[in-house]
Amino acid sequence: MAAVGLYFGSFNPVHIGHLAIAGYMKEFTGLDQVWFVVSPQNPFKKKESLLADHHRLYLTELAIGDNDALKPSDIEFRRPAPSYTIDTMAWLTEKYPQHKFVLVMGEDNLYSLHKWKNAMELVSRYPLYVYPRRDVIKKNNELLDGILANATIKRVNAPMMDVSGTLIRRGIKRGKNMSYFLHPAVWKYIVEMHFYEK
Repeated sequence: MAAVGLYFGSFNPVHIGHLAIAGYMKEFTGLDQVWFVVSPQNPFKKKESLLADHHRLYLTELAIGDNDALKPSDIEFRRPAPSYTIDTMAWLTEKYPQHKFVLVMGEDNLYSLHKWKNAMELVSRYPLYVYPRRDVIKKNNELLDGILANATIKRVNAPMMDVSGTLIRRGIKRGKNMSYFLHPAVWKYIVEMHFYEK
């Protein structure tokens, strides 16, 4: 049975921070693969400046290239919006019974789990592989404490990556060369398509 980490995100755009985290998860946690689940809409984020689904998926495909350990997934594009992690993971578990799925997330997401749909069911069914993030705010919350008490959490000492899609989009809008933060093929496509310039 293959162990697969599901790494959800808008990947708007996918950048070296995402690749480094996924690569670290693959190499240092015993996962066989990490799937980039490109989300069409995060219920907690505004949709403005979000590239079309097919563009973000294509950028993810470009970033991953021929690396068999990483895989882009468009599963959430074909599911009802807004997409919820528990529903997607349940569907994947049914479709791929030969895989053992775990949820890869940043520490910031760990402390907002009480806002997620069916969070208690999610953590009871799937282990959480958590990588560190800076400036994480931990608030006392009985509901969250109850959820985390039932969670299987593997804290992964991955390097902190202070790169964000927001940083890249703002830089491009200001006419900056943001190529250092992106896979060369991703940067080339963004420039060719004039993404994020306005």
